[in-house]
Amino acid sequence: MFDVPLLIGGQARPASDGKTFERRHPLSGEVVSRVAAATVDDADAAVSAAEAAFPAWAALGPGERRSRLLRAADLVQARSQMFVDMAVETGAMSNWYGFNVKLAANILREAASMTTQINGQVIPSDVPGSFAMALRQPCGVVLGIAPWNAPVILATRAIAMPLACGNTVVLKSSESSPAVHRLMGQVLHEAGLGDGVVNIISNAPQDAAAIVERLIANPAVRRVNFTGSTHVGRIVGELSARHLKPALLELGGKAPLLVLDDADLDAAVGAAAFGAYFNQGQICMSTERLIVDQRIADVFIEKLVHKVATLRAGDPDAADSVLGSLIDASAGQRIKVLVDDALSKGARLLIGGQVEGSVMQPTLLDGVTDRMRLYRDESFGPVAVVLRGEGDEALLSLANDSSFGLSSAIFSRDTSRALALAQRLESGICHINGPTVHDEAQMPFGGVKASGYGSFGGSASIEHFTQLRWVTLQNGPRHYPI
Repeated sequence: MFDVPLLIGGQARPASDGKTFERRHPLSGEVVSRVAAATVDDADAAVSAAEAAFPAWAALGPGERRSRLLRAADLVQARSQMFVDMAVETGAMSNWYGFNVKLAANILREAASMTTQINGQVIPSDVPGSFAMALRQPCGVVLGIAPWNAPVILATRAIAMPLACGNTVVLKSSESSPAVHRLMGQVLHEAGLGDGVVNIISNAPQDAAAIVERLIANPAVRRVNFTGSTHVGRIVGELSARHLKPALLELGGKAPLLVLDDADLDAAVGAAAFGAYFNQGQICMSTERLIVDQRIADVFIEKLVHKVATLRAGDPDAADSVLGSLIDASAGQRIKVLVDDALSKGARLLIGGQVEGSVMQPTLLDGVTDRMRLYRDESFGPVAVVLRGEGDEALLSLANDSSFGLSSAIFSRDTSRALALAQRLESGICHINGPTVHDEAQMPFGGVKASGYGSFGGSASIEHFTQLRWVTLQNGPRHYPI
């Protein structure tokens, strides 16, 4: 069992009132983490610690910030097994957590490389003798809110570029993966960033709203970044706007994978199965809609059903498990309601659909129409639906018929044809002949429509985590009208 204290000002602390909450294994129900349940006073203390650490961290030269972030990346990889062991919090497979660690280390290295790329601009002025500049400077304290589904990656993403830009950070951890998020804070502290540069707050589920509201309202918090559901993202965005705090929001998705009539079907099937079912479909980029040209749909479906039959969800420790568990049994019931609604309205179950507690077998449906909730609602589980159309325009229309717009994919042997379609897809990300689930530290990662706004990743993050300032230097006399 993991004991998870708060991390405030470089110190491990219990909650100020001594309260804790428990995180249980999704399958066994055993307690795996006993976690400090922060109060609003603890939230204030975390922001105060970050505010106190800000002047020294912001004053560091870019080379020193880079070296500390690189040490942190190396230490994350050195602690890889510790992160993997914490997969018991979410019931995920160890290979998913291993991938998380690898990408998290790369995110830190990419952020380190950005410390010398925070550039300003000299702007010609109409005032004689005026030398005008646009400068990007650190904002202050940045609040990050990270989810449980890719806990190492998304905690790191919430922290790394704000630090590279010279800010200090308070991370509000997920109630479902608190030990992982606390370990990330500990690793960054041990890498020598300095007391209070990164602070980690955990809270009991019932206290989440009060803690988030208190953190956003704190005057020292200057920027907010949130990754999670569209529902909660709207709340975070509204709270941030109320307090005039810019917020970067990466929210839900219902990713389409378009299979054109000339596609390499074996390649498309491999990408579809990976994109739809890896980590039980609990990835914001997961493929939920397979939009297939009618002329090749039956062959594609036959191949995909054969592939899905080789994928088994179950206890991550079982030798035959490929997909692991959902986050909890309630997720299985929520997803089953969507599937049952579709079946009751005429959809056809091609494979899967079985739910036992927190384990749901990979599920594929055909004949889904816009009368069914599964057509529009994000399942965030191991469910994909086949939508048929004839011709590229029909497929594009189906793909864009969604409130979401995060990731997408197109399979075609004619890459020019696919690229032309990609430019008309309403999504922040599009992969041609690749899966919808794909991330790299240096790439701009963000969505449109109900999938949020703004981009994480490399140089795209700089504008979000710096303040652009206009500074002038007057050389020589200046004429005034009075």
